[in-house]
Amino acid sequence: MTSTATTPELPRTARSASALRPLPRIIFASRWLQVPLYLGLIVAQIVYVILFLKELWHLVLHSFGANEQQVMLVVLGLIDVVMISNLLIMVIVGGYETFVSRMELERHPDQPEWLSHVNASVLKVKLAMAIIGISSIHLLRTFIEAGALGTPTATFTEAGVMWQVIIHGLFVLSAIGIATVDRLTQPAH
Repeated sequence: MTSTATTPELPRTARSASALRPLPRIIFASRWLQVPLYLGLIVAQIVYVILFLKELWHLVLHSFGANEQQVMLVVLGLIDVVMISNLLIMVIVGGYETFVSRMELERHPDQPEWLSHVNASVLKVKLAMAIIGISSIHLLRTFIEAGALGTPTATFTEAGVMWQVIIHGLFVLSAIGIATVDRLTQPAH
């Protein structure tokens, strides 16, 4: 009596990438086209580091002759550069991890805490919050500089300040909307 052992068919999720049909394989591999975009964002990150160092050097050299308001504006500019840089890191690392390939940083001592539970939905909410933070810094700079309205050196009009407030409010409403939709689409725990 001979028995023919048949190998059970692997579940669909356990199949290797090479087992995909040609068109799905090409479509799936197209995610690697995003790598040059992330590398470009790394170049942008380098530009922001240079801008930060330039502004910091300007602050150190000119802080002795500047008043508190001028120093505060430069410091707010530095904070703005840092927040945009943080946004770039979230997009580069989170986007690569979410859309291209796993980085396998689970045992790395410097793994960002937020990366362990990042997905497209979490990334959208984090990006919205970062944009609100950046907008807040710009709005604060505008309010500080708006104290000079009516002087010959004023750079903002009342209408310009109003539009910045309206746009900031729209950013906040958009973030609330994104977070609400995210919460509604999450399965109940």
